[in-house]
Amino acid sequence: MIEKIKNIVNKLNIPEKYIDYHGKYKAKISGSYYNYIKTRKSGKLILFTAINPTPHGEGKTTQSIGLTMAMNKIGKNSIAVLREPSLGPVFGVKGGAIGGGMAKLLPSEDIDLHFTGDFHAITSSNNLLCAVVDNHIFQGNILNIDPERVFIKRAIDMNDRSLRNITTTCGVHTGFEITAACELMAICCLAENKEDLKEKLGSILVGYTYDNKPIYARNLNVVNAMMALLKEAMNPNLVQTTEHTPCIVHLGPFANIAHGCNSVIATKLGLKLADYCITESGFGADLGAEKFFDIKCRKANIVPDIAILVATVKALKYNGGDIEKDLSNENLETLKKGIVNLGKHIENINKYQIPLIVCINKFSTDTENEVNFIKNYCLNLNVKCEVSTTFENGGEGSIDLAKIVIQTLENSKSNNFKFIYDDNDSIETKINKVCTEIYGASNVEYFDEAKEKIKNANKLGYDKLPICIAKTPLSLSDNSKLLGCPKDFTITVRDIKISSGAGFIVVYAGDIMTMPGLGKKSKFEEFI
Repeated sequence: MIEKIKNIVNKLNIPEKYIDYHGKYKAKISGSYYNYIKTRKSGKLILFTAINPTPHGEGKTTQSIGLTMAMNKIGKNSIAVLREPSLGPVFGVKGGAIGGGMAKLLPSEDIDLHFTGDFHAITSSNNLLCAVVDNHIFQGNILNIDPERVFIKRAIDMNDRSLRNITTTCGVHTGFEITAACELMAICCLAENKEDLKEKLGSILVGYTYDNKPIYARNLNVVNAMMALLKEAMNPNLVQTTEHTPCIVHLGPFANIAHGCNSVIATKLGLKLADYCITESGFGADLGAEKFFDIKCRKANIVPDIAILVATVKALKYNGGDIEKDLSNENLETLKKGIVNLGKHIENINKYQIPLIVCINKFSTDTENEVNFIKNYCLNLNVKCEVSTTFENGGEGSIDLAKIVIQTLENSKSNNFKFIYDDNDSIETKINKVCTEIYGASNVEYFDEAKEKIKNANKLGYDKLPICIAKTPLSLSDNSKLLGCPKDFTITVRDIKISSGAGFIVVYAGDIMTMPGLGKKSKFEEFI
């Protein structure tokens, strides 16, 4: 039974003047509320990540929700701070992003669909900028913009492959990105406040003039209008779990083609509202966690106190090659082959020098032998491991995990946290470090176009920015068919994009696209 959102507001003791109600079960928290409570002591930041995703799912969101419910069950003040779902996956192959089983967010359908309109606002603001660029060229092009070198794309929150490449009537060769992958989504997620947002919007690199001068959004006098469209979208959303614990859900870039984390505003708000703030990063730790550490932590000056790495028996057997068989049957041989994927992610998180726990997201079809095999594997690596059955048992199923998390936080610190690369490293060095140290690649190759764009980024002074590598989430490599822990592979960098507003450089590896397509069988067919 869902509670009225007023009850959730009261649990957090937020004054009414900072709340904007969206019906009975959803609310927005004013961004100014953070300024009101920012002197409070911050709680502990708990980051959920996972092994590489498979068609069977890993359950990061479910476990994030389950842990916050378990924490509250044992008397700990906890809040979850998660990402908003995109309509692309909701109607595509992956499905929604509100958890599962007995550990979900409510009102589920509202959150999965239009929610409070944040994605629509970002889509509209992004497309306004695109329309202004085209109109400027049409109306005489005083800024001398080269239509062949306009880089900003339109956005739509839907999987639509037919929109990947278009040509406007003004001669701009462009296309659409899914909203979760556009730079504006990243900007809204990384902005600290409205002043910072305005600065970031103005810094969006739109394109170049015929004589190779950069054109920014601020040159087009459109920033104030974009701000007006984003006014409400910058305020975090408040909902509840199936056990009525509070949850902030705000914005949501993809981790395979963007930086994959909820907003800095929401995370910092959650840290002030509870003793334990539980968040997640998208896809596997090679994408989401790496970008959380190397982009979000760097930009927001925050450090997770602990990371929790989620794995399932089925997903590990899938990584071991048990793709066509019934994964519900016990198979220790394929589990042994596939568990190297877990091992690589453990190795990677340890490089950041923060405490780590492996969470086995257990289902009824998992056998005792299989679960014990994973536990023993972690034990041999001197890594803590705990089972969670939150999908079936709600918060009760994550109590053991909650206890070990609290115990670990009390006995260890992440004071030695370190990034994989330094700000002063060259762009190529940053790319090579992530590709070799995190992905395990033996080599990195660059297309000529990527080399030229790196040179241009250096000329414009963007070489100090962090990098955001866009690649397949299905493998540690840029080849989705290489499962487990591949060796002796090459990462191919085919293109570079300067996201100067967001403050990072996007690196496109392999055949990754920023506009997904619908599958042969997709989730839209399941709606009734």
